[in-house]
Amino acid sequence: MAIILFAPIVLNKIKIPPLLGLIIAGAIIGPHGFNLMERDSSIILSGTAGLLYIMFLAGLEIDLADFKKNSSKSFVFGMYTFLVPMGLGILAGGWILELSWASTILLASMFASHTLIAYPLISKLGVAKNRAVNITVGGTMITDTLALLVLAIIVGMTTGEVNTEFWIRLSISILLFGLIVIVFFPIIGRWFFKRFEDSVSQYIFVLMMVFLGAVLAELAGIEAIIGAFLAGLTLNRLIPHTSPLMNRIEFVGNAIFIPFFLIGVGMLIDYSVFFKDWETIKVGAVMIVVATLAKFIAAWLTQKTYKLSVDERSIIFGLSNAQAAATLAAVLVGYSIVIGETPTGEPIRLLGENILNGTILMILFTCTIASFVAQRGAKNIALAEAYGTLDNEYLLEEKILIPINNIENTDELVNLGVIIKSSKNKDGLYALNIIYNQYNDGSADKIANKILTRATVTASATDTILHGLLRYDLNIVNGIISVVKERKITDLILGLHESKGISDSFLGQLSEGILSKCDTTTLIYKSVQPLATIKRHVVIVPSRAEKEIGFPYWLVKLWNIAKNSGAKLSFYATEETLKFIKDIHLKYPIEAQFTECDNWLEFLKLSQEFHKDDNIIVVLSRKNNPSYQNSMVEIPKYLNERFKQNSFIIIYPLQERETDRNGIDLTDATIKQPLEKLDEIGKAIAKIFRQ
Repeated sequence: MAIILFAPIVLNKIKIPPLLGLIIAGAIIGPHGFNLMERDSSIILSGTAGLLYIMFLAGLEIDLADFKKNSSKSFVFGMYTFLVPMGLGILAGGWILELSWASTILLASMFASHTLIAYPLISKLGVAKNRAVNITVGGTMITDTLALLVLAIIVGMTTGEVNTEFWIRLSISILLFGLIVIVFFPIIGRWFFKRFEDSVSQYIFVLMMVFLGAVLAELAGIEAIIGAFLAGLTLNRLIPHTSPLMNRIEFVGNAIFIPFFLIGVGMLIDYSVFFKDWETIKVGAVMIVVATLAKFIAAWLTQKTYKLSVDERSIIFGLSNAQAAATLAAVLVGYSIVIGETPTGEPIRLLGENILNGTILMILFTCTIASFVAQRGAKNIALAEAYGTLDNEYLLEEKILIPINNIENTDELVNLGVIIKSSKNKDGLYALNIIYNQYNDGSADKIANKILTRATVTASATDTILHGLLRYDLNIVNGIISVVKERKITDLILGLHESKGISDSFLGQLSEGILSKCDTTTLIYKSVQPLATIKRHVVIVPSRAEKEIGFPYWLVKLWNIAKNSGAKLSFYATEETLKFIKDIHLKYPIEAQFTECDNWLEFLKLSQEFHKDDNIIVVLSRKNNPSYQNSMVEIPKYLNERFKQNSFIIIYPLQERETDRNGIDLTDATIKQPLEKLDEIGKAIAKIFRQ
C-alpha cells in the first residue's frame, strides 16, 4: 500500500506516468530487485482481478451511441490495427527472431492488441468526444477480441488435438457464452438494480458479474479477459457514467485492483537479463520497433482513409500504441505452456523467457510513447476548439437547484441533477430545504439537516459538490423563488413522491406559484424506478417549441441525460421542430430516433407504444409563449393517471424576461420575430454543446 501511495507521487515529480511508476516500483521490490516481496499467490490473485478490472472498465466506459455512429470507421480501423501488426509480427517473428510458427502467430497477435492507457489523459483534456477517440475505442474492441481469439486457437492447437470436433465445440461454446452474457446479464442487472438500492450490494453484484463473465469465457475455451470486457459492454447502459456506482467502480479499481496488477507486472522484470543476455535486448528492440511501427501505420491509414487531421492521427496512435492488458495475458499464457524439454531437462516454452522480458520492455516503451503522443495531439485539439468557440454572450453559468423535503426521493432527485448537469460543472448543484417560520421547535431543523446531509452524501459519491441550503420562509413558493434569484439559478428540479401523485389543486398551485413567478428552466420529476434502469426516454415536444428562447437550454439537458445514462432518446414532434433537433444530432450524435407527430392530441394514442422501462419526458410551456396550448393543463394529470408504472419528467422551458445589450426584451422578440432570433438560439445551442 505504501508503494501504491508514494510511487506515483514521487515519480510524477520527474514526469513519469503513474502506470510506469507502479511497474518500476514492482521491479525494484520484486524477487529480481531487492526481493522485499515475493510474487506469491496473493499478488497473482490481486493482479488477475486487476487485469479483469481493466478490461471490464474498457467495456463499461465505451460510448455505445458514438460507437454505433462510427461503427464503420471503427471496424476499418480495427481491421487496420489488427492486420498490419499481425503481418509485420509474422515477418519479424519468423525471419528475425526465428520462432516456430505457433510462437510467431501468438507473438504477432500480441502486437495486434492494445490497451487504452492514455484514455484518462484524453478525457481530462476534454476531447473524449472527438471522433478520433470514438473510432479508436470502437476499434479496440474489435482488435482485442480478434487477438484474443487467435490466442485461444493457438493455445488449443498446442495443448491438444485440433480437429473438426475442436472447432465445432469452440464455435458452439463461444456462441453460448456470447448469448448468455449479452442476453441474460442485462436482464439480471436491471432486475437487481430495481430492487436493491444499497450501494455495497450493488458494487458486490457488479464484481460478481465481472468474475462470472470471466468464468463463463474460460468455460467456453477463450480467455477470461474477453468475458470481463463483454460484461462491461452489457452492463454499460445500467451504470451511468455520472452515477455513484460508476464512481465507486472506478475508485476501487484505480486504488486497489489495477495498482496490484501493475506491481505484479513489474515483479516479472529481471534486470540482470538485460545486462547479461544480449538476446533479450535484441528481442525487446525488435518488439518495440514492430509494435510502434505497426500501430503508426494503422493510424496513418485511418487518417488517410477518413481525411483526419494530424492531431487526430496522434490521438489514434497514442491510444492504440500502448501494450498492456491483452498483451500480458497472451505472453503469460504462452510462457506457461511447455511444448517440450531440452537435452538438459529444461522446459521449452511456447514463448520463452526472452519474449517475456522483451514484452515487459515493450510495455514500458509503448506506454511511455503513447502517453506523450496522445497528450500532444489532445492538447492541440483542445486549444483549437477553445479558439474556435463562440462568445459566452448567450450562455448562463449553470446552477441547478433541487428543493427537497422528503428523504425517500432525495437520492433520485440528486441523481437527476447530476445526470443533467454539464461535465465541467463540479460545484453548481444546490439542495434546498424550507422550514415554515411559525415552527418553533427544533425537530424541523433536525429533519431538514438530515435530508440535506443525505443529499450531500449522494452527490459526493459522484465527485460532485452539492451546497445544502436551509431557509426559513412564509411558504415554499416564496422560499424557492427567493433562492432562485439570490443564487442566479438556471435550472430547477421539483420532485413528486410516487405515493403522493398529482391532484388538480396541487398542480394548479404549483403552476400559479413557482411557474408563474419563476422563469428558469423547470423540471418536475416523478420517479418510479431508478434512472439507471431506464431503457428509453420518450420525449414529447409541442409544435413551435424551437421558437422559444429556452429551447437550447432544455435540449442540452436531454443530451446530457442520453450521454450520461446511455439510454436512447425517442423524440415525437412536428416536422419543423424535428428539423432543428436533427441538425443538432448530426453534429453531436447520441442514440436517438425521431417520429413525426403533427397533432399534440396524438400523444393520447402514443400510450400503446410505451413500455414499463420507458421514462416519459413532456415539454410543456408557460402561457403567452409560442408553443403554449390550452390542452397542456391536463397533461400532468393525464400522465399520473395513465402511466402509473412509468417515471416521467415535465419540462417548462426557460422564459427569459431580461433585455439584451440593445435593450430589446428577448421574450417578446422571440415571440414576435422568431425567425430573426433563431440564429441567436442556434449560436446558443452550438456553444452549449461545444462545451
